Amino acid sequence: MGITLKGLYAISDSKLTPYPDLLKLAERAIEGGVSLLQLRDKQSSDRELLGLAKELNDLCIQKGVGFVINDRLCLALECNAWGLHLGEQDLPLSEARALFKGVIGVSCYGDLERAKQAQDQGADYVAFGACFPSPTKPNASCIDLEVLERAKACLKIPVCAIGGVNTQNIARLKHADIVALISALWQGDVRANAQDLLANWHVH
Repeated sequence: MGITLKGLYAISDSKLTPYPDLLKLAERAIEGGVSLLQLRDKQSSDRELLGLAKELNDLCIQKGVGFVINDRLCLALECNAWGLHLGEQDLPLSEARALFKGVIGVSCYGDLERAKQAQDQGADYVAFGACFPSPTKPNASCIDLEVLERAKACLKIPVCAIGGVNTQNIARLKHADIVALISALWQGDVRANAQDLLANWHVH
């Protein structure tokens, strides 16, 4: 599947995207121009998520969008997801890469050295954040946005920006290939939100 790692990256949220509505919300986001979708859930079991994950995966395949599972290798393998995203507390990248042949992204916070190591170990993209104060993760510390520019200069893989991104500040992320979104996307008219975010991002 020829999905490129760039554009808006929608991340599910247990409060903002309740599961009975998530499929419909995801469809609206894709209509608005989102090119990647991540299922992120820190509470439910793989078994509880499997049906939903398969439905989202089918939707994304149908629409030509990359479907990523956050942190759950077994679930990603079981539903044949396009991608897997790993944070600092998750499975080591080398172990995941040995089993998972799809796209793997790694959270690097503000750490360029971590990003270089991830690239060397086979990561397909790296994420930096929080870029701005985030309503979803109020305790996350903000990075210096210069990290994105430095990352673009020294990495060969795409750079993702995450954390507190909205229509007012997305234009400052001109060095990011991918911008991950939660609150600014899912509140209100999802399709219009995605279109507005894209329009403001490409202002520069």
